[in-house]
Amino acid sequence: MCGICGTAGFTDKALLELMTGIISHRGPDDAGIYVASDVQVGLGNRRLGIIDLSPAGHMPMSNEDGSIWITQNGEIYNFPELREELLQYGHTFRSRSDTEVLIHGYEQWGLDLLPRLNGMFAFALLDRRENSHQRGPKLLLARDRFGIKPLYYWCKGDRLLFASEIKAILLSNDVRADLNLEALHRYLSFLWISGPSTLFSGVEQVPPGHYLAWSDHGEHKVVIEPYWQLRFNPDEAMQEENTAEELRSILQRAVKRHLISDVPVGVFLSGGLDSSTILALSADNSGSGRKAYTIAYRSEDAQLEQSGDDAKYARKVARQFHADYHEIEVAPDIADLLPTVVWHLDNPVADPAAIATYLISKAARPDLKVLLSGQGADEVFAGYRLHMAHRLAESVSHIPGSLRRQPGMAMLWLLQSLKDRIPGVRPGLLLAVHRFTEKILRNAEVPPEERYILSRSYSTEADLRELYSPGLRSELNKCTAAKEFREYFQDVAGQDFVNRMLYVDAKTFLPDLNLAYSDKLSSAASVEVRVPFLDNELIDFMARVPPSLKLRGLNGKYILRRAMSGIVPSEVLKRRKAGFGAPIRKWLRHDLRTLVDALLSEDVVRQRGLFDPVAIRKLVSDDRSGFRDNSYRIWGLVTLEIWQQTFLDKNVHSQDVPRTDSSVAV
Repeated sequence: MCGICGTAGFTDKALLELMTGIISHRGPDDAGIYVASDVQVGLGNRRLGIIDLSPAGHMPMSNEDGSIWITQNGEIYNFPELREELLQYGHTFRSRSDTEVLIHGYEQWGLDLLPRLNGMFAFALLDRRENSHQRGPKLLLARDRFGIKPLYYWCKGDRLLFASEIKAILLSNDVRADLNLEALHRYLSFLWISGPSTLFSGVEQVPPGHYLAWSDHGEHKVVIEPYWQLRFNPDEAMQEENTAEELRSILQRAVKRHLISDVPVGVFLSGGLDSSTILALSADNSGSGRKAYTIAYRSEDAQLEQSGDDAKYARKVARQFHADYHEIEVAPDIADLLPTVVWHLDNPVADPAAIATYLISKAARPDLKVLLSGQGADEVFAGYRLHMAHRLAESVSHIPGSLRRQPGMAMLWLLQSLKDRIPGVRPGLLLAVHRFTEKILRNAEVPPEERYILSRSYSTEADLRELYSPGLRSELNKCTAAKEFREYFQDVAGQDFVNRMLYVDAKTFLPDLNLAYSDKLSSAASVEVRVPFLDNELIDFMARVPPSLKLRGLNGKYILRRAMSGIVPSEVLKRRKAGFGAPIRKWLRHDLRTLVDALLSEDVVRQRGLFDPVAIRKLVSDDRSGFRDNSYRIWGLVTLEIWQQTFLDKNVHSQDVPRTDSSVAV
């Protein structure tokens, strides 16, 4: 893992120094800048040494004659194989790093290098060769298939800025930290922002599986194109037993690839199937004694959550595979970390799992630079509750609407009112059942695509209109939050709906929520997180697996459970899906009550001018009374206010970095 940044169309060494400085947490081991004034391109890098720790791995890195330069973030897991192939073509290497393989790979294959890469990466490659425009762009920005590594850019006229984090781009006086209102609408709907937009007007992302080509000639200086697309080609002839055996072998190879490192590698361990699989298979790769880290919460805090026993399962898995187990207990004073978390996120994500990621990474950092994560498994194997909800809703839709809307909803409200009175049952589990069932009953009659969108949403379009101030309501009158979702569903219109959901997951929820907070909050602690479930070989294989082996009845991750049967503990195989989050319901209603009242006070809300103070007050009071579970919506509003204070009010947390005028050439 590293941090990258750069400029095109102008050069400014002082700006590059500031940009690399503000992302120094991404790479505290080394720093480098390369300025090519003659071609008006500058590259910056902050390096976290993981493969080839010697000075030969320094970046920006060039080929032998200095005609190609690169700055990279990430890891290329198949670089040893690519290196051997390039040696056969006559290329020579000065380092053992994967970065140098990218340079020679581009010399050999040009843009055809990109589909060959199995890894997580965001890189910028400058091609200084004469007449290189006839073979490719002057500057190439590329991002891995699923967007595991972030890559942001700002472009105006012939001037381009790019970086691993938005805060680096904001250091240029060319860029204003203005609120993107359409992105705000999406954020308030889903509590994260689907790309390529960000909450900063004018700052966008290079989409996953795409490259951005910048040239200093021609009419179109910036072109963005895909080099890879997720495509499903299910083979209905695949047999369950053989598929499970083959999947197990592929998983073993994927984990082994992700263990390639010159420093020790640990594991995020939640006690669920995904992380337990990673630990089990890494133990098979001589990982006995591998460090594993788990978040735990006080039992009194977790009562309103669906699951409070992650640590119990994690301990069992750790014992079985002889892990060096570390458990981190989180208390409500975690709110003190919120400004730090928001500053590192750049683009706000209202998911408390971000805090857990940060704490685990901070705890691991004294001993480790690399952690393996189980992220991606739900999107590959159909493990989310909304995947199962689709099947349930299809059945419920046959029940007359009058029965669903009246007796059904009445029973749900009775269940919620009794949540604290049923002995031996966690109130949070009943709340989760209520939320899940209520969505199914409400959304049973709508088309499957819209049902998916409503399941991913925390606020409907109507909810948001009520929340907005008159001015914002007018401004966003024609804006719809789910436009991209509907377009992605159309991309795979002919597929089974299970695969269609997985496709939309992979285009939105995975890169813009899960992978986004995982990268930013692990990087904040100078730790690299790797995700073996997104390995190329595994993805290509699962694209052929029939949907019936992913979601069998109401059993998600069916084929993964079959593949890991007899390896991970049976209790883990049978365990229901539990989110990786934090007990925010208890915190918001009690320990963080003062914080909520301060950040969402009538004066603050009125001064911002975005929301109706009366509607905000009702949102909070309904949650505190137990009338509605608005906890995540409130968490999203609190996160948004801290984000506005941090970036729009120029109260940049952690580092008050001076700005520089990017018009000064070097």
